[in-house]
This record gives sequence, structure tokens and C-alpha cells, in this order.
Amino acid sequence: MLKRKWVLSSFIAILALSTLLGGTGALASTLKDLKQEQKLNEQKKKNLNATIENKDKAIQSTRSDIQKFLDQVAKVNREIKETNDNMNRVIGKINKTQDEIDSLKASIKDLEKKIAERDEVLRERVRAMQAKGNNVNYIDVLLGANSFADFIDRFSAVTTLMDADRDIMKRQKEDIEQLEKEKALVEKKLAELEQNKAQLEKLKARLLDKKKEKHKIIDQLEAEEERLSKEKKQVEDEFHEAVEIGADLEKKVIAEQKRAAEIARREEERRRKEREAARANSTKIPPVSDGFWTRPASGTFTSSFGWRVHPIYGTKRQHRGVDIANSIGTPIVAAADGVVSFAGQMGGLGNCVMITHSSDGQILTTVYGHMSRIDAHVGQVIDKGTQVGAIGTTGASTGPHLHFEIHVGNFSASGPSAVNPLRYVSF
Repeated sequence: MLKRKWVLSSFIAILALSTLLGGTGALASTLKDLKQEQKLNEQKKKNLNATIENKDKAIQSTRSDIQKFLDQVAKVNREIKETNDNMNRVIGKINKTQDEIDSLKASIKDLEKKIAERDEVLRERVRAMQAKGNNVNYIDVLLGANSFADFIDRFSAVTTLMDADRDIMKRQKEDIEQLEKEKALVEKKLAELEQNKAQLEKLKARLLDKKKEKHKIIDQLEAEEERLSKEKKQVEDEFHEAVEIGADLEKKVIAEQKRAAEIARREEERRRKEREAARANSTKIPPVSDGFWTRPASGTFTSSFGWRVHPIYGTKRQHRGVDIANSIGTPIVAAADGVVSFAGQMGGLGNCVMITHSSDGQILTTVYGHMSRIDAHVGQVIDKGTQVGAIGTTGASTGPHLHFEIHVGNFSASGPSAVNPLRYVSF
């Protein structure tokens, strides 16, 4: 603007001077200079536009890289889930083996008791025979009969005693053999138990490595998004420093704006019809995932965690959560079990719900912003996957979406409590 005013002032001064001098040569020279200045100005604008186009292409390429990072995070999330499933299966084996060992130990204890009781019976039998003398045996009993009838009675009694002794000895032998088998089986089961425990430790180590890998990828993602934000800011700064557009180009811009306004009007009508259709089918709740966390809403992942130029305020601000775009009325569900700690209107977040969670002794807070309606109340104990509201565009919002945050500890409007939700939830 200052340059344009300077050129205009110079033109007026030279025009006045040429009038006073009564000549036309100076005026023609000035007009030629102005045309040359205008030509240079147009060339400068062309060069700037080319630079902006190159920056836009670079930014689009960076967006592709960001999508690759998101795909890597999704892949690691699947591997984490697979490792968790394997751990659960191994824990099941460990519990089953432990139950089998406990059952075998109870059986061994019962066998040892029976063997000890029979051993005592046999010892009593031997002591009884020794009390009558070492030479007293079943033959002596038979030969001591007073008559044939007494012999028959004695023979029957001796036979019964001998059968009883043989049965006791047989069962004693079988129980001792079974005892040895079960003791050997216990040793085998204990070895299996140790193998399963070792496998479980390996799976735990793998799970820890995968979580570290996931956080490393997310760190790279956030660094890339920060770089993208700086490049966008640089392009915007260069654009605002550009020379003013000429009158002809301004007319073209106005005409293009009118055309764009008509397209925007038709697009608004199309979106309105889509929202009405989506509202009629908006009862679908997103599927509840295994584990502690689940996705809070279905839709398109449109904005990540990190610094960016705010689309409404036009200043660089930290985007303290992620955005999921969908039609107005799409259900929003609790991302985990917890207690509703806030439900109402909150500044730029518009209609907002906050839920406090406890995970392995750690307190976390989830935030759900820009709701079209709120379906929860403060103090409500809520299960993961329960609807708490619906997607809207209340507060500082440019379109219908869910703004979702996770805070370590309690919610704070600034500071380090907000963390990247990708570290906890799979989108």
C-alpha cells in the first residue's frame, strides 16, 4: 500500500511539473516508467504465486507423510492387540496348569493317606502274628483243628484272611504306583508352568517394545506436524507481504468470489440434505473395542494434536486434542469407564462433557467438545461405549466434528496435562 501511494504521489508531482514546464516529453517518460513499474510488479506477483504453489505442493506431500505415520500407528496398535491376546492365552494356560497341579497335589495327599493307613493295618497284622510266636502261621491254624468240621471252619477263615491280605497288598501296590505316576506328572506340569511363565515374560517385553515404538512414531508425527505448521505460517507471511493486486485482477477475484459463493451456497444445501439424512440414521453407536479404551465416535480423523494456526482466531495455538468429523447428531460415546465430572457449556469448546477415569491407579480425564446435545450428567458413573452426546458445531467450530482430548490427571486449559490421544486410543 505504501509503495502504491509513493508511485501515485510521484506521478502527480511529475504531471504537475510537466504542466508547469509546458512540455509533454516528461509526461510520456513518466508514463513509460509507470508501465515498466507495473510490468515489474506483475512479474513479482507471478513469482510469488509460483512460490506459493510450490509451498502448497510441499505441504500436500508432507500430509502424505503424516498419513504414513498414522498408518504406522494403526499397525503398531494391531500388533499391541495381538500381543495382548497372546498374553491372555498364556495366562489362561498358566491358570489351567496351576489348577491341574493343585488337583494332583490333592490326589497325592489322599493316596499318601490311604497308603499310610494300609501300611498301619499290615504292620498290626505282623505284630499280631509275632505276639503268637514266630512259628505261628496259617498252616498251624489249620493243623490245630479238633475235627473235620472245625478244619472246614478254620480253612474258610484262613482263606478269607489270605484273600483280604492279598487285596490289601494289591491295592497298596496299585496306589504306590499311582502315587509315583502323579508325582512325576506334577514335576512335568511344574516344568510346563515355568515354560509358560517364561513365554509370558517374553510377551510382556514385546508389548513394552511395541508401546515404545508407538510413542516414538507419534513423536515423529508431532515433529512433522510442527514442521508443517511452520511452513504454512511461512507461506502465509509471504502472502501478506506481497504487493497489492491490480484493479483488473481485483475484478477477476470479485467475479471468482461470486462464483465461489454460488458454489458454496449449493454445497451448503447439499450438506444440509446430507445432515438431515445422517440425522435420520444417526443412532449407530461406534463398535466398542477390547481393552481399556474405545473410539469415542465414528467419522473421519481430520486434525491431530499439536501446534497450528487456529482457523477462526488466525493465531498459532496448541490444538490440545484430535478432531473426528461427521454429520450433526452422530453419537459420541465414553472412551472408557469413568465418572462424569463436567457437563455443560464451556467457552470455545461449546457444549462439553468431561469424564474422569482411573487406569492402573492413574487418573485421566477425557474431554468431548462442540456437542450438538449432551446426554450425560455430573456424577454419573458411566461405562465405556455409553452415549454421552452427539456431534455438533457449538463453540469455536468451523463445522460439525468431535474435539476429543485426554489429560493426565485433571483437566487444565493450558500446561502439560493434555497428551496426544493417539497414545491411548486407536482411531
